[in-house]
Amino acid sequence: MPKRSSSVVGREFGNGVRKIIERTGLTQRRIAELLGWQEAKISDLLAGKGGVSEMEVRELLAFCQATVEERSHLIALFLESGEKGWLQFPEDGVPDQVRTFIEHEKSAKKIIAWSPTLVPGVLQIPEYAYVVTAASPVIEAADVPTVAAARSARAKILDGSRQFVFYVHEFALRLQVGGVEVWREQLAHLLRVSVRSYISIRIIPASAGIHAGTSGGFYVMEFAKFPTVVYLETLNRCLFLDDADTVEVYETTLKKLAAVASDEEQSRAVIDNILEGN
Repeated sequence: MPKRSSSVVGREFGNGVRKIIERTGLTQRRIAELLGWQEAKISDLLAGKGGVSEMEVRELLAFCQATVEERSHLIALFLESGEKGWLQFPEDGVPDQVRTFIEHEKSAKKIIAWSPTLVPGVLQIPEYAYVVTAASPVIEAADVPTVAAARSARAKILDGSRQFVFYVHEFALRLQVGGVEVWREQLAHLLRVSVRSYISIRIIPASAGIHAGTSGGFYVMEFAKFPTVVYLETLNRCLFLDDADTVEVYETTLKKLAAVASDEEQSRAVIDNILEGN
């Protein structure tokens, strides 16, 4: 039997089922015994690997006394788990605050980001993040402080437990976001974090001209226990892609970006030059 692989939507489904199982107060082993299942079947289901039929999912949810709303939501996720990619529609219209994205970001062993127009989100200082948030057409003015603070909180993942590679276009650095003081402090922050051994910041110089990344920014997240995920977002939607062919396209794009990007030392020099007014 071929090894089953976990998908993003499959893990979302599994996490939802896990919460319902936990609510029963029973162990996974006990529930498997009562249903006449192998415990491994529940383990695979919760890991987003499938291996169950829709009828079995309905049986499990009924046994755990899931609500009608929960059953409807989880069955919809289950039926979508075999599709290539997953388009999410955030209720508040803020893609980078979607729980699914944040959970994947926290569990990734390596994150590679390409940002053509702005400093990457997790590298933004709070003042810069606030200005970016306030400029969004999908965020109400009253919600800006809360959303901006939540975005800044994502910087907590910048620790030595994982590796980060950020490709940033020179134009993104030269774009003055906020006042001059905010903009300069943001550039200084990039210099400070760039010396950490687990963070690599590489600038795509304006002199590179047209390049492989001109179609837009994206995230590539690598994990220890499940396949690589590509993450894209629009103003009010987010898309997770984890099929092998699509991931290969984005990994190839990253290789081409690496070929035209300045190295880490050269990139620090670019930031220094911008700060000096060159």
